[in-house]
Amino acid sequence: MRLVVDLNKCQGYAQCAFLAPDVFAMHGEESLVYNPRALEEQREQVARAVAACPVRAITADGLDGVAGAGPAAAGTPLEASDGR
Repeated sequence: MRLVVDLNKCQGYAQCAFLAPDVFAMHGEESLVYNPRALEEQREQVARAVAACPVRAITADGLDGVAGAGPAAAGTPLEASDGR
């Protein structure tokens, strides 16, 4: 599965690093490092991490149908109610 983190959006909340520590890690206090090619056996952890990102900075290909993944996990961007 392929992961992309928009590092311009990422605010360093580290929810992803907490939920999928083998894929995401904080380097220092604000810098996220991650493995863009997560293993299939990490699928559920990655889905939870994607869904938990408060700024929706993480997208992942191949998470369709994973419980708890939410719309952002499927690569669907969330829009603000005013259309932004």
